[in-house]
Amino acid sequence: MSTPAVPGKVAVIGGGRMGSGIAQTFAIAGADVSVAESGADAAATAADRIERSVQRAAERGRLAEDAADLLARLRVLPAVADLPGDVELVVEAVPEQLELKIAVLTGAERVLGPDAVLASNTSSLPIAELSAALREPSRFLGMHFFNPVPASQLVELVAGPDTSEAVLGGARDWVHGLGKTEVLVRDSPGFATSRLGVLLGLEAIRMLEEGVADAESVDTAMQLGYRHPMGPLRSTDLVGLDVRLAIAEHLHATLGERFAPPQLLRDKVERGELGRKTGRGFFDW
Repeated sequence: MSTPAVPGKVAVIGGGRMGSGIAQTFAIAGADVSVAESGADAAATAADRIERSVQRAAERGRLAEDAADLLARLRVLPAVADLPGDVELVVEAVPEQLELKIAVLTGAERVLGPDAVLASNTSSLPIAELSAALREPSRFLGMHFFNPVPASQLVELVAGPDTSEAVLGGARDWVHGLGKTEVLVRDSPGFATSRLGVLLGLEAIRMLEEGVADAESVDTAMQLGYRHPMGPLRSTDLVGLDVRLAIAEHLHATLGERFAPPQLLRDKVERGELGRKTGRGFFDW
């Protein structure tokens, strides 16, 4: 049986931590990848982020080829309009804001060919609402990757109301081509992973807020007691406290009080303690 292949040409919109990780992962699997950013400065920052990540992977012996050869298949562009029209897959990986994602996806649809598959890396926003803005919703689905993307084994696939079976089947094959495993979930608030992960993270924050245990103890309890590879508070730091707060607010509005964000989370976000990306969250990094 032949190994499933990834698309030959892939576009990623958004070169932040998630977008750059997605781009790197497809390039490692052999794709030519274009990353679109919002301006020259953002493009330069994204290019530097990707290059540093690839070099670190090479230093740790995690690449099967020379870093320079891999980087030759990656390019960063300053605008969505600059994307080549012949890409087979585009993955949107911009912040979790509905209006922003709709603007990015509709912009991509205008410049890409009719056969390109469009995917959103959203972790919680409704695929139905995003697809409603598209001219061809049958080619759209959710492809939710996990941080850090190159090391994570999971991709959550979310079919919209109009996603074609052919597009869904192709996405499954691409996930396998990346060496990852997919789970297919129904389009519902928070899907499966964010709904469960955020709920656990919020309860861990409440325990810290109430003085039940310190952050290290809460995380160690889940790692050793339940074999979680990472505790819920370190996981929140890795995701970003601002990102987790935004998802919690969306789930609070759609699913009710059990997702109400703790005041401690709001306070830390207001102070700029956003986790690993700022050097401090529930832990110092």
